[in-house]
Amino acid sequence: MNKDEFEGGTRYAVGKVEKAVGDVSGSRDWKVDGVVDQVAGGAQHTFGRAREIVADAIDSAPDLAAEARDRLKAAGTRVADGAERGGRATVRTVEDNPLIWALAAAVGGYALAWLIHGRDA
Repeated sequence: MNKDEFEGGTRYAVGKVEKAVGDVSGSRDWKVDGVVDQVAGGAQHTFGRAREIVADAIDSAPDLAAEARDRLKAAGTRVADGAERGGRATVRTVEDNPLIWALAAAVGGYALAWLIHGRDA
């Protein structure tokens, strides 16, 4: 709890007491002062609470950054491992069926050439 939270809470409580005294005594001035202190105290307490939340976030930022770095590193390793396994599987498939892959490459090249040049002719 910081200074603004404490002072705001105190001012809010004093405002409640002032308003209650104004209600009992019938004094409009006490009532108005009480409501003003309640509103001001609530605002100051909220400001202090927001400062405390920001300070906590700043304090935990290095830990969060380290955790994010570790997660990214682990994810990059998983992606690289998966790509390597996929590449090896593709090489084995091409080595096992070279004629089919050569035919697929020729058809793909022809289709690409037709898309690029076929519409102009």
